[in-house]
Amino acid sequence: MRLSRKSDYALRAVRHISNLPTGTLGSINSISEAESVPREFLAKILKDLTRSGILVSYQGVTGGYRMAENPKKVTFLHVIEAIDGPIHLNLCTEGCQCDQYKTCDMRSFWEVQEVSFKKTLAKQHFGKYKTKKAKAKK
Repeated sequence: MRLSRKSDYALRAVRHISNLPTGTLGSINSISEAESVPREFLAKILKDLTRSGILVSYQGVTGGYRMAENPKKVTFLHVIEAIDGPIHLNLCTEGCQCDQYKTCDMRSFWEVQEVSFKKTLAKQHFGKYKTKKAKAKK
């Protein structure tokens, strides 16, 4: 399994926005520049994150993006699944109906691994991760 470039950029964008001072909006240009994400691609990512309820967008000249809720409540799992959909480590956990489905001993292995991986991602929230600028200010 490989994390998509889109999810990687989404994680960076959310980290950036979550580190902004309270009341400050992140513009597409400022996020794109700070996180080295192509602006056009970032626009699509931010739209997906807004649609999923992770971000709130404000239109207009002074518009931008902010977190929809406390960064400590937003996990890596939320962001990745908002961008790429549900995580499945193997076809067996994705509702596979192959001819060995009922007797397959590999399916239970993959189910356990998938649950473990999702739990790990769900423990990582954006209250923990600071951008380089935010770390330097401390």
